[in-house]
Amino acid sequence: MAVTTPRETWTDPRIDDLSKKVDEGFEKADKKMDEGFARVDSDIRELRGDMSGLRKELLVAAVIVIAALLGLVGTLIGSHAF
Repeated sequence: MAVTTPRETWTDPRIDDLSKKVDEGFEKADKKMDEGFARVDSDIRELRGDMSGLRKELLVAAVIVIAALLGLVGTLIGSHAF
């Protein structure tokens, strides 16, 4: 024995309500995505600033190490000069 359920009808007002709910859902999703992308953009800008400062510090450290090595080589050569 087959049991059948009554079929719901989709009237114009029901379709309009569904359309409105779908549009509202997409608006909420768009807003959340925009906020998320804004946070990511801000984080990337902050990281770039940090990286820029880090590059300068690494360059200064490299120059100091090179100068120390040149001084060491000069000292070793000078102490063995005849």
